[in-house]
Amino acid sequence: MTIREAGSFLDAILATAVPVEMRFLWRPRLKDPSDEMVLETAVNGNCDYLATFNLRHLREAAALFGIKAAVPGQISREMRSEYEKE
Repeated sequence: MTIREAGSFLDAILATAVPVEMRFLWRPRLKDPSDEMVLETAVNGNCDYLATFNLRHLREAAALFGIKAAVPGQISREMRSEYEKE
């Protein structure tokens, strides 16, 4: 990826990003304290999905809040499949 492509990619993310206000802290929920902020952001952001390569630490805790944690490729395939059904 070139610097220009990376810039375009980041611009696209920023154009669709929605800031999440941290209203509630859910700590401690996880064995790894550095993962807590990731889970709290997903919960406070009312997320349906949590894209992560750290399923070992986040999958079970995310499920307690009704959030599906999965690797990004799996989430992309599921969202594409849902979109194609419409």
